[in-house]
Amino acid sequence: MSRPEIVISFAPDLRLFVAAERRAGRTTVVTDGSSSLGHVVESLGVPLTEAGRLLVDGQEVPVSHVPRAGETVEVAAVVRPQPVPGAPLRFLLDVHLGTLARRLRLLGIDAAYENEDIGDPALAALSAAEQRVLLSRDRGLLRRRELWAGAYIYSDRPDDQLRDVLDRFAPALAPWTRCTACNGRLAEADKETVGAKLEDGTRRTYDVFAQCAVCERLYWRGAHHARLEAIVEGAVREFGGAAGLSV
Repeated sequence: MSRPEIVISFAPDLRLFVAAERRAGRTTVVTDGSSSLGHVVESLGVPLTEAGRLLVDGQEVPVSHVPRAGETVEVAAVVRPQPVPGAPLRFLLDVHLGTLARRLRLLGIDAAYENEDIGDPALAALSAAEQRVLLSRDRGLLRRRELWAGAYIYSDRPDDQLRDVLDRFAPALAPWTRCTACNGRLAEADKETVGAKLEDGTRRTYDVFAQCAVCERLYWRGAHHARLEAIVEGAVREFGGAAGLSV
């Protein structure tokens, strides 16, 4: 079988995934003559979750396209904001992204999170079963075929991670409406009804409460509220959103 040689280049945002010698511009690749372009792109280090349009000699092709000798391939980055058709926008985060999960929930975004490492196959299967976009810094996990959808988290800093997700997917924001512990919905709670669950100091100091409908955790404007408020205000100012519950 012949081994066609093609010329390939990657968008600047994708160059961190490929070998150093492929980051400057166009380079040649010898293919096996039968593998799809999607397979070739992934074999060079780029998860398909991060690849946008694939152009062959200037024309868009599907990932199933089999490269032919002499073709020039351009791999674009995903368009932002990135549409996620087929289901409501919701996320699944791997075990290393707990802080990001809590911040997404703080903004009212549906963000499932596994506190324990359940393994790549189980995470990918859960993404498919619940139609959730899997967020991870694990490139191998994002290459799993059973994934419903996924996205690489480029930074290891929670502030940058949050901005990246909000910029990439433009989710609707509804701050203070989800439990940061379990992702359940919050509802206003009557002080008299929940008073027995409160410490004496909390009961004397605060009057406005919310409670998770799933785990029954209580929320109020405690010592950490100013820090959380700053996160919410920054996100709403830059990406828009509703006020949510006033807790």
